[in-house]
Amino acid sequence: MKHIVIVGNGVAGITAARHIRKRSAYKITVISAETKYFFSRTALMYVYMGHMKFEHTQPYENNFWEKNNIDLIQDLVIKIDNNKKTLTLQNNDSVVYDDLILATGSVPNKFGWPGQDLQGVQGLYSYQDLQKLEEKTPTKAVIVGGGLIGIELAEMLLYKKVEVTLLVREKSFWSNVLPSQESALINQLIQKHHIDLKLESELKCIHADSEGWVQSIETVDGTNIPCDFVGLTAGVSPNIGWLKDSDVESNRGILVDPYLRSNMANIYAIGDCAEHRTPPPNRRPIEQVWYTGRMMGETVAATITGNPTTYQPGPWFNSAKFFDLEYQTYGVVSNVLQAGQKEFYWEHESGNFCMHFIWNSADNKFVGVNSFGIRLRHEVLDQWLQKGARIMEVMEGLRAANFDPEFFKRHEESIVMAFNAENQNLAVKLNGKKSLIEKIFG
Repeated sequence: MKHIVIVGNGVAGITAARHIRKRSAYKITVISAETKYFFSRTALMYVYMGHMKFEHTQPYENNFWEKNNIDLIQDLVIKIDNNKKTLTLQNNDSVVYDDLILATGSVPNKFGWPGQDLQGVQGLYSYQDLQKLEEKTPTKAVIVGGGLIGIELAEMLLYKKVEVTLLVREKSFWSNVLPSQESALINQLIQKHHIDLKLESELKCIHADSEGWVQSIETVDGTNIPCDFVGLTAGVSPNIGWLKDSDVESNRGILVDPYLRSNMANIYAIGDCAEHRTPPPNRRPIEQVWYTGRMMGETVAATITGNPTTYQPGPWFNSAKFFDLEYQTYGVVSNVLQAGQKEFYWEHESGNFCMHFIWNSADNKFVGVNSFGIRLRHEVLDQWLQKGARIMEVMEGLRAANFDPEFFKRHEESIVMAFNAENQNLAVKLNGKKSLIEKIFG
């Protein structure tokens, strides 16, 4: 019987295992050094904040794996020998495979800062990171990096009444991803939550006390900030360092073709550790988000079980939360407006809601949208992008795209009025009936 071995038990690896089992009777073994059982990584912050227990992050009962004939090994893979089709584990055991799926995820970036390995300095990615964070609640924290993991860690620490300083190398928060308008809105939100936001500030080194615990950090401009915790959240990189002596080809990640195969015919890579040699249209070579890992797991399962399938994720989308503000993005919204594009940005006077639309000036084709505080319906946005809808159709259909609960305040009329005022040659009329809350409050 063919033996499928999966290294990594995150959403990519476990989705592959589940779908291979649905499609076949192959022997399946999942190996992970992090935990024995699959858990929802995005829920770690809620465990730290006391909103749930760690076992609540596990979608399946522990007996699920035995019932579905999926073997689990908790150990670290340290070597691949594809000639012998063998994995060597840290405990010196070996595992023989027929097909191998690498789903080893990411590791937090480190840039050789002096003191980066001191006690009290860590990232926020793994279950072990959560355990270290829970060992000792700090009093003053410095978080290095202006991305989603950094803002998530800041929220966790603020919940425990920890004083937080956030170092951001750029001129504005997440400005390498967000346009200037949205980035400025998030700057205000961060400061509203009493975080000491230091823009254009870069870590130089981390100083220790006499016991080897972090005592302070020093920035490139010479500023010294006392602290007893440093969160390194300057992005993540594919977890492939352990493959450097193997024959598996890699660049930033493990290089794969549209079928998610590496240069070795029987070795595949999925999730955060995979890098597409030829990315799908309007997608990046490496995409480290939850749903792309799930999609890749389903895709590779189909191929391995006899139905060769290319990875086709469709238009880009993502979502996140900045404290109490929800963020969604669909399509392509660059941090700088591209040549041949037009934009329309609307922000509510409260600063709690905004939408940013991008379209091509030549044919008015809708390119993408960022939405903060207004929840959008995925299937509507995906359909618009798939069929190449024009911006006028998008604006006319904003009511259909809104996914907020019934009694939320609606803003479609204000958005369309502002759009028409700025784009008189494209003026539209909003489709659909007013919701009850619109009728009551206007």
